[in-house]
Amino acid sequence: MNKVKTSRSVGKKGTSKHLNLDKKIANNTYMDKFSPAWVVVHGKDAPSHNLELIDRIREGVKKTDWKDLISYIDSTEKEFENILPASISSMQKKEIYNKETSQRIYELAKLFGLGYEVFDSKDNFKNWLMTPSRALGNKKPFELLDSSFGFDIVENEIIRIQYNVYS
Repeated sequence: MNKVKTSRSVGKKGTSKHLNLDKKIANNTYMDKFSPAWVVVHGKDAPSHNLELIDRIREGVKKTDWKDLISYIDSTEKEFENILPASISSMQKKEIYNKETSQRIYELAKLFGLGYEVFDSKDNFKNWLMTPSRALGNKKPFELLDSSFGFDIVENEIIRIQYNVYS
């Protein structure tokens, strides 16, 4: 398993504001290359590694990688209980998750990476996820993440925001 030391700063064009997206990584800890947490940090790199990510999904996400992702995005498993296709209690019993659960974990990682980039901080993105959106029928974006179609809709809305194309 490849371990990589990584960090990332992003900021709005023309500003000197930079954001360190990972406190753990900044403190010289390491993450597995292609793990869900790695995908959050390297969202722009992930498309060139899609075949590897597909293999990772097929092999199944390790419980430790899921825990690392949850920690990285400053969340709890409970927050995702209605989004993941497996119950939290069944996930706690397994060391490696099935393909469907693994795919949803990678979808979350990809979405959070894009969100952090567009909204410039974890808190700003989390606030957006939990705020009803007119463009999404006055639903909270987070409520739509229980299906692949919902992920696509939320991702498209984030991209629209990124390019200032508002509905």
